[in-house]
Amino acid sequence: MSPTTHVSGTVTGAVEIRFTESGLTICRFRLTDVPRQWDSATREWRDGAPILYVCTAWGDLARNATESLVDGSSVLIRGRVSGVKDDAIRLSVDDLGLSLGNRIAYTEAGLPGPQAAAPVSPPAMPQPAEQVARAHTRQPGSPPGWWEDQRSSGWSDPGTSPATDASPARAGT
Repeated sequence: MSPTTHVSGTVTGAVEIRFTESGLTICRFRLTDVPRQWDSATREWRDGAPILYVCTAWGDLARNATESLVDGSSVLIRGRVSGVKDDAIRLSVDDLGLSLGNRIAYTEAGLPGPQAAAPVSPPAMPQPAEQVARAHTRQPGSPPGWWEDQRSSGWSDPGTSPATDASPARAGT
């Protein structure tokens, strides 16, 4: 029995599924790992030579992998090297998982319910008693309380200086 190894990579191509005469599920898929290497001369990361794998899974793992994996999925695999053939490393997969580096994965138990489709609104922020009182006594169309605070502190709107009484909308009337 060969030692266990861990591999990460990207599924390339479709997942193939087959069944033995006794009904056991077998799936096979190809995986490519492109290791990144630091080039100290150029001070940047470079892609190394791709490493090709042919992965085989059995039973429930094979059935679940067939349902879950598509071309381009990033996965993490725990398995055993079963050989090398045609410039590809053969792996017998013991366990696999989706990499969450570039996407979100949902499990059956963690699928959102119908309430997840309801619109989300932020919770109301508590306001100091003075702002609440001012908000309730304000006339429709009047500026909010913070606006009045800014104006009373000496801040002025350049569009409404005391010298020019007419607004641009009324200038032609």
